[in-house]
Amino acid sequence: MQTSNAHILLVEDDLSHCTILEALINGWGYRVSVAHNGRQALEQVRAQPFDLILSDVRMAEMDGIAALKAIKSYNPAIPILIMTAYSNVESAVEAIKAGAYDYLTKPLDFDTLQLTLARALEHTSLKSENQDLKQRLRFDQQNFIGRSEPMRKLLEMIAMIAPSEATVLISGESGTGKELIARAVHANSLRKERPLVSINCAALSESLLESELFGHEKGAFTGADKRREGRFMEADQGTLFLDEIGEVSPLMQAKLLRAIQEREIQRVGSNQTLSVDVRLIAATNRDLLADVEAGRFRQDLYYRLNVVTVDSPPLRARSEDIPLLAMHFLAKFAERNRKPVKGFTPLAMDMLLKYPWPGNVRELENSVERGVILLSGDFISEKELPLSISQCVDVQPDRRCSQAIQPLEQVEKQAILAALEQTAGNKTEAAKQLGITRKTLLAKLQK
Repeated sequence: MQTSNAHILLVEDDLSHCTILEALINGWGYRVSVAHNGRQALEQVRAQPFDLILSDVRMAEMDGIAALKAIKSYNPAIPILIMTAYSNVESAVEAIKAGAYDYLTKPLDFDTLQLTLARALEHTSLKSENQDLKQRLRFDQQNFIGRSEPMRKLLEMIAMIAPSEATVLISGESGTGKELIARAVHANSLRKERPLVSINCAALSESLLESELFGHEKGAFTGADKRREGRFMEADQGTLFLDEIGEVSPLMQAKLLRAIQEREIQRVGSNQTLSVDVRLIAATNRDLLADVEAGRFRQDLYYRLNVVTVDSPPLRARSEDIPLLAMHFLAKFAERNRKPVKGFTPLAMDMLLKYPWPGNVRELENSVERGVILLSGDFISEKELPLSISQCVDVQPDRRCSQAIQPLEQVEKQAILAALEQTAGNKTEAAKQLGITRKTLLAKLQK
């Protein structure tokens, strides 16, 4: 299908706005049909094929959400773009979850509209050339080891959302592989030939984060001896991954919102506005909705980020994958350390299966690496496993480990992990519970 010959159905009950859009889209080389409410749109979809639907949300007779659901039930493959006022972003999020391809806020930016139409139609063309989304998954399968139901659902979710332009929020505990999910989404998107740029928002101070994201001019601050492009510009036409988005300060939240909403940035020390085109993927181990309700996170930014949510399952929720993961890491570190390790003893594997894994896959990987390094025989036994595992073998996931005499460093580690679990990953609250500063907690976590 040549996208320039595509047939677009415009659904808009504001006659003046409809006339302007119809002329504009015709001028871009597309064929346009018009419906003035959702009911008319549904009748036209049933009467003839369309390549794309551009629909307003708020209409007097059968609004855009109801029309979207009806059209999707009749033809699930047709891409639908939703137009909404900024004050009604919640409806747009609802539309995305109901199957809309993307949404645009009014007043429309016509350049953005033209670009989004072209991408949506390209997406449709690509889908017609492929039989099954899951068959098109492109990433290192070793990064997604497991046969459990949570892992199967995760892969299906990646296959479903990757080709869209929707912003993605990945939520999950530390160590569950949120960055791997972001890479998989990018690798299967229409932007896969362009860069994926990542930044850890918790690792930088507010001023450094602003410079990293937006860039700076020469002389903007002490040490700025030359102009620097920020991560937004580096990711132009590609994908920007914002890890630990929940740690961003209120001021930076406001600046991020503007960049996402307007698709424009300004370098630190500059008044020049620069246009950027990035797909955003964010990740957090916090409960952002609770942070919104507590006033710690902007509601408008939350709705911008939470268009599509991907939950990264904790390791304890997919314990049947532990043997596969453990053997994978065993082979990896045996080769790296040039050791002919054959496997795990039955007791050691039993301990791995019973342990609650507060550090998730990352903790499992570190534990297996430690076992390989300390091993002098052929099989990793309970002796080579960390004390945190061997002393918790009989403890259920909802109970704490028994406090036998342990090295101070190990006691500290367990206390920190317990505090993070009790505060749902909120590092500030965890630091208060532990009686230390947040900076000290971050340093200990890094160690």
